[in-house]
Amino acid sequence: MVTMLLQIVFIVVIVGALVTTVALYLRGRSGSPSAHAEFGTLYVTGVSPRPAAQGEQFVTITGTLAGPSVPGETVYGRYAWDVNQWPSPGDEIPVSYPPGKPQHWRIGHPGARPPLGS
Repeated sequence: MVTMLLQIVFIVVIVGALVTTVALYLRGRSGSPSAHAEFGTLYVTGVSPRPAAQGEQFVTITGTLAGPSVPGETVYGRYAWDVNQWPSPGDEIPVSYPPGKPQHWRIGHPGARPPLGS
């Protein structure tokens, strides 16, 4: 009876370890966008008005993202941005995104902080 119970516990532990290993492998494949990121350019087509206040303020940016696997996709995002480096239409800002998923883009500009909620 004790031997049979030990065998069942051993099988449960092995299956749990196998499931954990597979889950970590799958998460690593689709992990952070910087792991296998593509780099592109965001051509700014719209930006919220520059506020009168100084320091970091929220800005909403709309633009067309282009990169190696994306010929051009309209995207937008909201960021905390330094007012002294406020973007304007026509700017080209470097971005990164997971391959084939430009809607998950990240901005690479010294005036920006990470997007809201991250």
